[in-house]
Amino acid sequence: MSKARSVNRRDFVGVLAAGAVGAALVPRSVRAASIFGGATTDQWELYVGTYTDKTGSRGIYRLVIDADRGGQLELSVAAECANPSFLALSPDRRKIVAVNELEQYEGKASGAVTLFARDETTGALSKPSQRASLGGAPCYVSIDARGRYALVANYLGGNVAVFPIAAGGTLGSSSAMMQHVGHGADTTRQERPHAHCIMLDPFNRFAFVADLGIDRIKAYEFDAERGKLTAVSGNDVVLPAGTGPRHLAFSPDGRTLYVTGELSSTLTALDYDASTGILRPRQELSMRPSGATGANVPADVHVHPTGRYVYASNRGDNTIAVFHVERGSGRLSLIQSVPTEGDWPRNFAVDPAGRLLLVAHQRSNSIVAFSIDPQNGQLTPTGARIELPAPVCLRFVEETMAPR
Repeated sequence: MSKARSVNRRDFVGVLAAGAVGAALVPRSVRAASIFGGATTDQWELYVGTYTDKTGSRGIYRLVIDADRGGQLELSVAAECANPSFLALSPDRRKIVAVNELEQYEGKASGAVTLFARDETTGALSKPSQRASLGGAPCYVSIDARGRYALVANYLGGNVAVFPIAAGGTLGSSSAMMQHVGHGADTTRQERPHAHCIMLDPFNRFAFVADLGIDRIKAYEFDAERGKLTAVSGNDVVLPAGTGPRHLAFSPDGRTLYVTGELSSTLTALDYDASTGILRPRQELSMRPSGATGANVPADVHVHPTGRYVYASNRGDNTIAVFHVERGSGRLSLIQSVPTEGDWPRNFAVDPAGRLLLVAHQRSNSIVAFSIDPQNGQLTPTGARIELPAPVCLRFVEETMAPR
């Protein structure tokens, strides 16, 4: 989360109750085939999380786009719900979990987390199962590699929680909740813990939490059988004061973790030892080009399927920063800062084949497509633009395709 227009960082979340959930049928399924080895994917399917409070949005949308330019082929409401600001798909693609970014839920200081069944033919979402997230303003959700647990970060609650996903398609009572403590150097933004992202490593053994309020990446051992988290305090990473860690992304080989600093406009690369769960900072560099001025708050980060490029979004500058990853050393260099052609580029996504990058603009109500140059990773606008109210999360359905 970030300041939006003023010290009050959240101009988009009000106090509201979770809405009734419905589903809209979608005309047809997506034809998708691997582009590696010969066949060409002509369409991609993705879901869009939005803010519904005073935006005109109805909830979660389903998009089908053409794979060449990212232009809209189909658009429908997949499910109606309140402020589904972040989404996660189960490994089998049959379920979607959304966090409902609310400050009050059922009369308590909490948001909600909702599990949906996904129709693989129509893409419609149904059979919602909802629980309190155990903290206000949940802003991130991920699902473990076995599809058995949803892990939620609560921004205002300053905590993380784990919820079992039953085989029958319901959310169980929380199996773990970890409360963070402390504060950071920025008295406005870091007055208390603000858990912003929770992500399991590629091996499903350790969970890492970017806490913007305390300048730490918190480390937990994950019990994949019982859905428990155990703090590994010696593995916590203490970042420079005022970093404000926001989002995390692992490299495809699982050896590097990247984190955006929302308050410092930095990208940090950390070496990862999967056997111990230890992270060691390797490099920190600015997400802005030399000479950039004005307020800026970074948001999302993603790694290209090849692992050779890292992309990160800047709100304020309204750019995507493109970094090259040097072979062998893993050193990063900023090679491009691309205007996103919209306002407040929050979340973005790289298609599973690594050919398109789509940017969700929260304030200008648009999704803009860029092509990715396979030779150097740089971005070029395709001219495709999709109008959608307050998009803040993009999730492709297909698995990432690792190049052969």
